[in-house]
Amino acid sequence: MLQNLINSLPEWTKASGEADDVAISSRIRLARNLKGIPFPNKANDQQLTKVVETIENAVSRQSDLMIPIKIENLSANQRLIMVEKHLCSPQFIEKPHYRMLVINKEQTISLMVNEEDHLRIQTISPGFNLENALNQANHVDDFLEETLDYSFDETCGFLTSCPTNVGTGIRASVMLHLPGLAMVDQIKQVLSALTQLGINIRGLYGEGTESLGNIYQISNQVTLGHSEEELANNLTSVCRQVIEQERSVRKALMKDSRLQLEDRLCRSYGLLTQARLMNTQEALKLLSDVKLGIDLGIIPEAARVNVKELLFLIRTSILQHIYGKEMNQFERDYHRAMTIREKLASV
Repeated sequence: MLQNLINSLPEWTKASGEADDVAISSRIRLARNLKGIPFPNKANDQQLTKVVETIENAVSRQSDLMIPIKIENLSANQRLIMVEKHLCSPQFIEKPHYRMLVINKEQTISLMVNEEDHLRIQTISPGFNLENALNQANHVDDFLEETLDYSFDETCGFLTSCPTNVGTGIRASVMLHLPGLAMVDQIKQVLSALTQLGINIRGLYGEGTESLGNIYQISNQVTLGHSEEELANNLTSVCRQVIEQERSVRKALMKDSRLQLEDRLCRSYGLLTQARLMNTQEALKLLSDVKLGIDLGIIPEAARVNVKELLFLIRTSILQHIYGKEMNQFERDYHRAMTIREKLASV
């Protein structure tokens, strides 16, 4: 089962969703801690072990759906694969001892045990659909709460390691592809305005990571004093405005600079189908152009699924796993280019 999880891509990467011309995915994360046990940064080895065992017992009631994985039992490359598939954070794998990842078969639900909090429930839906992601997260949360005793205060709400998560413990985020705004140099202005509204902007892998391929994670900053539904609805409203701005810019580019735009996007497609060496950053930049070309009807629609899969297949750890060996930079660039050519040739 573990090998199947490592070999396959998450189901949400293969499915379409609302506004998926701009929105790649929607995610809900709930932070929870067990009552009577110090937060992970203050807990001793015995207490961290107890957390793992307690949560493992709780999820065992759904053993046919949820697969627990001890992080220390994974190889370094396998741990990075989990990050590259957005099943856990980069920080989670830095200290593998006393940490467990629980995943469903579709890889749309994951539980991080003993990261910053005892438990972080994460659900991901394709496209722009925070409501579905929230419903899934609440379903998992309710199921676990039947046997887990959460640390909760009547005034403050759920108690968490970081004060910014106190209250509902929710972090909602939408992954947006914003190449149009980047092309007309409006991206910094838009992101700055979002920050002033109390919205966090993160890179491809969340906090502390950079944006690659014009992909940004837009998330709420405050959790205290609002319900989960209010926070999700507020972020939905903000993201809808950004999506419309991106679409408006794309429409203007098609009207005012169509030939130049087509030339750029088709050149990117040509490079991807012919190049023999390709590093990750260049590949993501070119795939960003090709995705935009597909969404605008410039590049054949048949390439859509392959491009979405390629956003994951070109990542270093996944690439090394596909070819079954560790590779140096030159070898990775060679196999990355080959993978891209083969995928796009099948269109």
